[in-house]
Amino acid sequence: MNQNIEEIKFILLIVCLLVPSAATLLGVSKRIFQETALQLNCYQWMDNNAKNLCFVFSFNAQESKKTELSYPKERSVCESERARDREREREMNGGDEVVAASADPSLPLEWRFSQVFGERSAGEEVQEAGVSSAVDIISAIEFDNSGNHLATGDRGGRVVLFERTDTNNSSGTRRELEEADYPLRHPEFRYKTEFQSHDPEFDYLKSLEIEEKINKIRWCQTANGALFLLSTNDKTIKFWKVQDKKIKKICDMNSDPSRTVGNGTVASSSNSNITNSCLVNGGVSEVNNSLCNDFSLPAGGISSLRLPVVVTSHESSPVARCRRVYAHAHDYHINSISNNSDGETFISADDLRINLWNLEISNQSFNIVDVKPAKMEDLSEVITSAEFHPTHCNMLAYSSSKGSIRLIDLRQSALCDSHSKLFEEPEQAGPKSFFTEIIASVSDIKFAKEGRYLLSRDYMTLKLWDINMDAGPVATFQVHEYLKPKLCDLYENDSIFDKFECCISGNGLRAATGSYSNLFRVFGVAPGSTETATLEASRNPMRRHVPIPSRPSRALSSITRVVSRGSESPGVDGNTNALDYTTKLLHLAWHPNENSIACAAANSLYMYYA
Repeated sequence: MNQNIEEIKFILLIVCLLVPSAATLLGVSKRIFQETALQLNCYQWMDNNAKNLCFVFSFNAQESKKTELSYPKERSVCESERARDREREREMNGGDEVVAASADPSLPLEWRFSQVFGERSAGEEVQEAGVSSAVDIISAIEFDNSGNHLATGDRGGRVVLFERTDTNNSSGTRRELEEADYPLRHPEFRYKTEFQSHDPEFDYLKSLEIEEKINKIRWCQTANGALFLLSTNDKTIKFWKVQDKKIKKICDMNSDPSRTVGNGTVASSSNSNITNSCLVNGGVSEVNNSLCNDFSLPAGGISSLRLPVVVTSHESSPVARCRRVYAHAHDYHINSISNNSDGETFISADDLRINLWNLEISNQSFNIVDVKPAKMEDLSEVITSAEFHPTHCNMLAYSSSKGSIRLIDLRQSALCDSHSKLFEEPEQAGPKSFFTEIIASVSDIKFAKEGRYLLSRDYMTLKLWDINMDAGPVATFQVHEYLKPKLCDLYENDSIFDKFECCISGNGLRAATGSYSNLFRVFGVAPGSTETATLEASRNPMRRHVPIPSRPSRALSSITRVVSRGSESPGVDGNTNALDYTTKLLHLAWHPNENSIACAAANSLYMYYA
């Protein structure tokens, strides 16, 4: 009878440990848990978090009476081990305390420096103004959908790929599972490969020089372990495949000359005598060169034929191959490319037209938007950016130089001259200046991940739109309002025509965009959020951060409310004259799944995390 009771207690203990709520449902007291654990020699270690439960069970009927267990003692052992783990994490993080992600994602983030690639040394300058040979300046940045790869393009036509190194590809060992319970320090990337995507060309019919600068990069769907991406310059789009290939090495000779058989054939046993001096990709050693120069045929001829041996090693190297070239479809400079959610098509946009391509067909495209008037004198606006909807393959949006955004539906007609919705800010009362239309031009648009909200950037502001409400923007964020008195100077040095990009976080709660003096700004776009951060693209991003008070919101209409935040006083940087208009942060990208930002400052790639 006593044995049956012990078995019942044992079963209840196991059930309650596996299902925490079962203890309440079954009405089992904590005392029974402890007594049963003592009798069955069960060691239970519980963390403060319910999910961090480490349970080790061992049953020995003969030794159970000899064992004395104190739960507070085991708990202290667990706490000491957790303290050692936290200390180890602090040492790996350079002394910074590792803090888990907050349960409330709307709380303000504290940004920290993560990595930098291509950082300039002290006193080194990248000459940009008037010099077309500044080929190292980054001109495009893009994360892939998984966030494990990052691509950058530069003015020299090169594409550089980075891959993430801290992804958890664990095999299920105990140590790897325990390490997974602690938050990662921050995402880390490493250089993967680079390739020359575009070369300078010359259009002889138009006497036009075509730069090799990469304007945009877009990742495509992966297949069979290979990476696919689109890159474009002003005229030509290319489809690239990047895949790891086994390295082939060439060994010296295929046999030992002392071991030969009749008719010049080589004995099979001689393959084991292959020398170890292997050369990668057809290289020739200096020793072999000297032998070849002094080599002469013997009088009796060659008894055996000795050939170099190609050996496939276990090492692999990424190789980029151009699969298709999409050319001769744009008369004007390409400013945007965007993948469709169907994985089969993409669009490319220039100043006056938007073309629809199939990834498998490179010699044919369909013109879906054409804003070119019959007479060029009647031209009033141009296309500045275009983006496919992230989930609906039939919807896309494009912006114009007048500050408007049009949403079109491909199901309506083959040529989408008419739009489904028009998003533009109502005209404000008051006089207009010469710069009103220039600073209203939209330089970039981005859809949020779920597709309901649309982010746009003009010269002065960052706007958030709801595609279900076309009365006006949901929120407006002032990026550098302190530059309004200096528009004349900005026009004289052409800085007023700078095209700043924008990005939005994967959860849609924050947005970021760049400014001058290598500054970029992060805004909380969630309803009721007042988060605003100014960071500098350097190893100390918060060095020039100045807290800026928010403006009170003002009602635009009974439906839409505009929140104008981030306005700055003229002394935001101590002295606006100290702002460097040549060091501008135009390109940045937000990690699709984490709070991590990659931004380009000239030829340097900076990465930050929160």
